[in-house]
Amino acid sequence: MARLRSDFWVSAYLRQRAVAGVVAVLRRRGAPEAGAIFIKVDRLDGSALLFGPAPPDLETESPGRTFALMLEADPLAIEDRVARELRFDSDLWLVEVEDRSGDPGL
Repeated sequence: MARLRSDFWVSAYLRQRAVAGVVAVLRRRGAPEAGAIFIKVDRLDGSALLFGPAPPDLETESPGRTFALMLEADPLAIEDRVARELRFDSDLWLVEVEDRSGDPGL
């Protein structure tokens, strides 16, 4: 089974967050077919989380997208990490979520 395109996944994620009453915005549009997706969660208290693609697990590989917590730090450190990721992969997507609980809704 083929994995869902990045543009469709991000569109559905943004819609799901909106339905839940959570502010989520697309900060950077990447490659429509297969760009890596990163989710920044701003807790609005001076801390933030960054979720990115989880490494594939060959034993339980599924066609869906899985995410892993990459960094928990202040928002500026998260922005620095995203800038480094952009130098490595210019096709990435970045979605920013504002949620005091830190729940990415993944």
